[in-house]
Amino acid sequence: MEVITSKSDMRAWSRRLRRTGASVALVPTMGFLHAGHLSLVRAAGARADAVVVSVYLNPGQFAPAEDLSSYPSDLQGDLGKLEETGVVKAVFCPYNLYEYDGLGPIDAETFQHISDSGNENGEEQAAPISCLEREKGSGAHETWIRVEKLEKGLCGTNRPVHFRGVATVVAKLFHIVEPDLAIFGKKDYQQWRVICRMVRDLDFAVEIIGSEIVRESDGLAMSSRNVRLLPEERKKALSIHRSLSEAKSDVLKGKITCQELKDDIIKKISQSDGKIDYVEIVEQESLVPVEKIDCNVVICVAAYFGAVRLLDNMEIYAPDRS
Repeated sequence: MEVITSKSDMRAWSRRLRRTGASVALVPTMGFLHAGHLSLVRAAGARADAVVVSVYLNPGQFAPAEDLSSYPSDLQGDLGKLEETGVVKAVFCPYNLYEYDGLGPIDAETFQHISDSGNENGEEQAAPISCLEREKGSGAHETWIRVEKLEKGLCGTNRPVHFRGVATVVAKLFHIVEPDLAIFGKKDYQQWRVICRMVRDLDFAVEIIGSEIVRESDGLAMSSRNVRLLPEERKKALSIHRSLSEAKSDVLKGKITCQELKDDIIKKISQSDGKIDYVEIVEQESLVPVEKIDCNVVICVAAYFGAVRLLDNMEIYAPDRS
């Protein structure tokens, strides 16, 4: 397993391999890998001759007031886990994907005291910015990809820079690694749909595969952020999956009014001391909210337990009324 840090070296490695006729799969990650990530790696290994895993904490998808600097990391542990899978041929772990013409690396800690609405000089920002945009100078990154409709709503409501940062960094990874296919976990459901639409609209020659959510034995969706939950918070966070499962059961019993289903979920999570960010029921591809379940939908939940924001979802297919 090779560890590659240079963009040019990564591109050259992939091109050499592809010239032999081998197929390449990419699994993009932000590190601090868990069993959910490793399931994506194994799925990639079953579909391609060579698997590349990227490990990169992307500042372009975090606003200055978000948890970039506190996001957990353990590169050496990640490399060990990837080596043990036996299917990873290369790990791409660049220090700074946005370094051009001598622009220095980004120091995440400098962004901790900057709010979404202003900067360190007390000036108002014209628009929401990411941590990356704190870099100044003529060489700073300024090109972004936006999937204009799918990035709105759900996580995009309170994280207005998030999905342009995701789309942009994934596009960069596709240009650098040049994979035949890429695998994304469906826990970040909106992210998966945003990437699918970007690839379709911009004619990337990359097959996108969505992999099902991997859960702990008690049902909690696996996430790198779970490590930050206190024991009691983690126990209470099980209310997310429990309420989603009960909602799915209610749908199968004929309850199809979305507001009633959402109210039930909100009540159950709130009773467990969860702070709701959103609960939405949307059509699976367009992510447009629906009032009744008469099409294939996904129930998406974001909630805080303590300081930790957790995501989960559950796909539901419309009951056959014929």
